[in-house]
Amino acid sequence: MEIRKIETNKKEYLELLLLADEQESMIDRYLERGDMFVMFNMSKEPISSAVVTNEGDNVCELKSLAVSPQYQRKGYGKKMVDFLCKRYADKFKYMIVGTGESINTISFYKNCGFTFSHIVPDFFTANYDHPIVENGITLKDMVYFRKELSV
Repeated sequence: MEIRKIETNKKEYLELLLLADEQESMIDRYLERGDMFVMFNMSKEPISSAVVTNEGDNVCELKSLAVSPQYQRKGYGKKMVDFLCKRYADKFKYMIVGTGESINTISFYKNCGFTFSHIVPDFFTANYDHPIVENGITLKDMVYFRKELSV
């Protein structure tokens, strides 16, 4: 397994990005201003991706964390989060992440050491051109979690 920072042609990995954020126009809001990372398996296939943005006030945001379906629930998402937390620990005090109200995703971030921060009401209904459904639940509010990064 290897994790690489992607400097150019980030849209080459659009298929992975769309697993985490299913509307390309929303990805376009942060892709170029963020640092993109892709995890490759031993066969050099991309299996996970994530974007980290600088949100100011010593805070970075983890966006579009995705793992290819056949590699999910095998620890790759957590490995990506751990890698990014270590990588940004000397640059930021906190990492935040926003997600829908899906119990699986919330549990994942809690297991990665994130704690509840705040809610942005109606985020999904106001910003997406179609309903976003995850695990049978139509997403409405964005739930933010925060993790203190330590060097």
